[in-house]
Amino acid sequence: MSLVSLFTDMASEMLYPVMPIYLKTIGFSIMLIGILEGFAEATAGLSKGYFGKLSDVTGKRAPFVQIGYGLSAISKPMMAVFVYPVWIFFARTIDRFGKGIRTGARDAILSGEATPETKGKIFGFHRSMDTLGAVIGPLFALIYLYYNPGGYKTLFYIAFVPGLLAIAVSLTVKDKPKKVTGSAKTVSFFLFLKYWKESPATYRKVTGGLLAFTLVNSSDVFLLLKAKQSGLDDTAVIGVYIFYNLVYALAAFPMGIIADKLGLKNMFVAGLALFAAVYIGMSFDITVYTFIGLFFLYGLYAAATEGISKAWISNIADKKDTAVAIGTYTGFQSIGALIASSVAGVIWYTLGASATFLISGAAVVLIAGYMFFVTE
Repeated sequence: MSLVSLFTDMASEMLYPVMPIYLKTIGFSIMLIGILEGFAEATAGLSKGYFGKLSDVTGKRAPFVQIGYGLSAISKPMMAVFVYPVWIFFARTIDRFGKGIRTGARDAILSGEATPETKGKIFGFHRSMDTLGAVIGPLFALIYLYYNPGGYKTLFYIAFVPGLLAIAVSLTVKDKPKKVTGSAKTVSFFLFLKYWKESPATYRKVTGGLLAFTLVNSSDVFLLLKAKQSGLDDTAVIGVYIFYNLVYALAAFPMGIIADKLGLKNMFVAGLALFAAVYIGMSFDITVYTFIGLFFLYGLYAAATEGISKAWISNIADKKDTAVAIGTYTGFQSIGALIASSVAGVIWYTLGASATFLISGAAVVLIAGYMFFVTE
């Protein structure tokens, strides 16, 4: 599963730095790009809980993983074939729909391969491999565009290659025999909302805190925009992004091992403290070297929270509901991230960059206190 994620992230992150530039070259306005991304993320968010529940009741994991990663792979060349807005919307939605299909089932597979004492290690290893793809992909894009300036469309075709490798590896994933708990007919699209009401109180406490954090955790694009605003050129901005992902990739696995020893909650709260420090630091006028230091801390924050949050949820949810528990969380998380980025954009426009980062950093300090003292 980690190899599948590595190849998929290579493909996706290869395109991440050039996606807005490419869309502008084919006639997309900034507003239309925002609508496109919002619609795509909403598609992923609303579908994660549903397909997570469907995976649980049918007892199947592998088909959801294979179909989900397959859709994401084929969406890459689709965006280069035609440049009509409707087609671009369709291709981008296919990509995010694939993410919605696979997320809950994939994380349930990871959870099933671990014990409660090794959840951090398993999810941390997966995040390390996944994020390694986010290092290799942009690095390849940087080198390719250095020799082929403006060759964005070809890059979308190249990204199909690691996508095909992801599909090939996903076909080796097999389901273990499992008792079926229901049928697809019993699963409505919004049934995951019912799960929220019926879930254990501890799940709601923990997930409530995680989602509160999501509402103030805006897109990383704002960090890159701050770097650009502070005088870094395009190459330096992409370089900083690669550096952040490298730190994240190298730290996620050991962070997971440490979390199993010190406690998943303690590690997650430490990650929130790092996030707050980075965002408060970003609110000031800083030098290039300070930027590098803050992005180093930001990589550690991601390593201490991303995989850990899912490991934590899988430990407090009933084993038979693992996929829907994680799918419900990640579904709300996608919607929360959309809201967070929209609000951050408004604050940035009205009050400036410093206020954007300072408000988020201060809010996360309060959320860290809640997570430490209120959750189990």
